[in-house]
Amino acid sequence: MSWLTTTDGTRLAYTEVGTGPRLVCLPGGPGRASAYLEDLGGLSDSRTLVLLDQRATGHSEVPADPSTLRFDRLAEDVEALREHLGEDALDLLGHSAGTVVAQAYAAAHPDRVRSLVLVTPVDVLQRGPGTPRTDVPGIRALRADEPWYAEAAEAEAELKDAPPSQQQALQRALRPFFYGRWDARTQAHAATADRQMNKRAELGFAADADQVDVPALLAALGGLDAPVLAVGGERDAATGVDAVHTVAAAFPRSSTVLLPRAGHFPWVDEPEAFRAALLDFLGTLPT
Repeated sequence: MSWLTTTDGTRLAYTEVGTGPRLVCLPGGPGRASAYLEDLGGLSDSRTLVLLDQRATGHSEVPADPSTLRFDRLAEDVEALREHLGEDALDLLGHSAGTVVAQAYAAAHPDRVRSLVLVTPVDVLQRGPGTPRTDVPGIRALRADEPWYAEAAEAEAELKDAPPSQQQALQRALRPFFYGRWDARTQAHAATADRQMNKRAELGFAADADQVDVPALLAALGGLDAPVLAVGGERDAATGVDAVHTVAAAFPRSSTVLLPRAGHFPWVDEPEAFRAALLDFLGTLPT
């Protein structure tokens, strides 16, 4: 594990795993430690993964100023990491909520982005907060013949009106929806969320988000010259498939890959296919 100190004095932890050119990786959650990214399905055999624990998560410090937990402020830490690593430009990967931070970084520092990989992206910038994901119910319904489905569907129905004391247990029951399969491997991966999530970081991620100039951010993304890959899973019943296309459309040089048997964590469900898709994309970059 390594450390950097940001401009406001907050110490952030990161881990470098693998060999080859660096790929900076931003976890989602929001508010989850980076350990769940693992080695991204063996991608570390070809790339050095720089796994950043964002502030208040994992081994990183809780900042003195809670407003720095907002997604656009987290992007400032990515720039501090780039400078710390001595990289002129980054190959940058974000997963889920981490894709929002990655997009904010690309908008603020377009000349520092060599390439951008957005894995099961969140389209909140493009569609606005609270917009229903209309394709998710249909994706969930396709799993109705699986043994865990009845319990998960019941938990989903109860969650909206459940008191806070019951919400965590109901959220656990929904976890099969986030994976393309529900077996010992995916269950073990899902169980790590209990110890990797930080509520303070989760709540701070979108706090006062109305202060962010989202139209200007999207305009900047529309002028980004770097190539972008958006990766989704056809069984992703967390953020859905439509979001992959919506986010990709925000960039002038984008491509999409959908993995048919993958959910929200495609490197867990389909490691070989996930790794191949990323290596195909990264292999097209100039050296």
